[in-house]
Amino acid sequence: MTTVRSFFSRTRGLAAGLVPAQAMAQGLPTMEAPSRGEGDGLLTTLQNYLYDFGALGGLILATVAFLIVAIAAIATFNEARVRGEWSKFGVVVVVGVVLIIAIIWLATKAAEIL
Repeated sequence: MTTVRSFFSRTRGLAAGLVPAQAMAQGLPTMEAPSRGEGDGLLTTLQNYLYDFGALGGLILATVAFLIVAIAAIATFNEARVRGEWSKFGVVVVVGVVLIIAIIWLATKAAEIL
């Protein structure tokens, strides 16, 4: 009998602890709608959120590519300054710029397909 009483006293304290949390959540802002709108139903809304997530993934991919090209260009610049081989530096910069442009173009095309 004492275990039943202690169980109910614990759950009553737990329920009382949840009420202030719900009251505090009333002042939170509402979630923003996806860029394509909320749509007619749950499935359409989820597809629109996935579209935004895919566009964000493309932006992250382009950023990572830019950082990798920048690091390679800096490393090649330091190597060219020491050895005097500037043609390798020029090739890395030109190929890097073409790579970044291609990735941004592909990400833009992929966002249209989504």
